[in-house]
Amino acid sequence: MINGFYLINKKAGVTSSWVTQEVKRKFGYKKVGHLGTLDPMAQGLLILAVNRATKFSSLFLDSNKSYEAEITLGIQTNTNDAEGEVISRSRVTSSEDEIKRGILSFLGESMQVPPVYSALKFKGKPLYKYAREGNKIHKEARVITIYKIDQINISLPIISLRIECSKGTYIRSIARDLGNKLNCGAYLSNLKRVSQHNFDIQSAKVIEDISKDDLIPLEEPFTYLDSIQLSEIHFQPFINGVGVDIDIQNDDLIRVFGPDGVFVAIGKKTSHGFKHEYLV
Repeated sequence: MINGFYLINKKAGVTSSWVTQEVKRKFGYKKVGHLGTLDPMAQGLLILAVNRATKFSSLFLDSNKSYEAEITLGIQTNTNDAEGEVISRSRVTSSEDEIKRGILSFLGESMQVPPVYSALKFKGKPLYKYAREGNKIHKEARVITIYKIDQINISLPIISLRIECSKGTYIRSIARDLGNKLNCGAYLSNLKRVSQHNFDIQSAKVIEDISKDDLIPLEEPFTYLDSIQLSEIHFQPFINGVGVDIDIQNDDLIRVFGPDGVFVAIGKKTSHGFKHEYLV
């Protein structure tokens, strides 16, 4: 079975699900999943997992991401982005210094309220479906971290910047909250994801140019982890989920290879021995 990852440079105007299904159809794969959705209006890096690589999805979903964003001040939309309807317009009275201070105030850890138009679910149904029906479900604020904001360019009413953030961060909510800080409203007018995990947009291809040769081997994204090769004695119990007694000094995740040198899992030392966390 073919397993691995594709790096897609998603165009604006298509859904992440459409890209996933198109790659699945194009190559006839049994299973394909995207590792962190991009809104239809957004473009940039979309990582797809093929077949057994989908088992490792949480390692990507939990990773940091970087975006190039454009925020328009003075206009607020019901979705907080360019796809929504304009619900208010205000004059921008803040100076460039005030705007920059407002942007940089998001650095660090904070509580963020997710947008009501989002793919987050309530009782198994995405929030955006409730919102379209006129029933806006508000999720509680959750902890996010903004690690870096740079390349700030202010040309009113438009602001452009690059932002590195933790999982679960909505750049639309950053735009919304910035507009509230500046008392003028704002929406996310453009968004491009430029990195995720240890991959960046320079390595991605548009879907029309992707071929089977572009499939990244399953273990390649994890070469930063230490590795271990199991003996014949330990191999089968380990595969069966039994903790094996191996002298492991590292408390982090470790790449695991079988006696034949084939990548089989990512494991971790536990109080019950060395066990697999992610099994191919």
